[in-house]
Amino acid sequence: MEHRTDLSKVARGRAGEDAAVRWYLAHGYSVLERNWRSAGGEIDLVCSRDGTLVICEVKSRRTDRMGAPSEAVTVSKRLRLRRLAAAYLQASGGYYVQIRFDVASLLGRDFTIIEGAF
Repeated sequence: MEHRTDLSKVARGRAGEDAAVRWYLAHGYSVLERNWRSAGGEIDLVCSRDGTLVICEVKSRRTDRMGAPSEAVTVSKRLRLRRLAAAYLQASGGYYVQIRFDVASLLGRDFTIIEGAF
């Protein structure tokens, strides 16, 4: 019988974040924050490029048995991320022409970024 060691949930999440960081850097973004926290919660990644602030939620799953990882970004999670983005802007004192919300998805070994997901 073949034995395969699966990544733990934490390691899988870290792998998704690492893949997202590599993607943003390869596409000319600066990664400003990773796992930025405030009283209202956490933003996985905060990036910027050319006056655009990007708030990225990273979701990782081993299989799609429970649906695509991006489907886990529910309406309530989107609202929370919008509030967190406002808190980040206030805390950082930064000015951006545009704010965009992306979802990074790691499913098994397949990685995708949905730019402007919501």
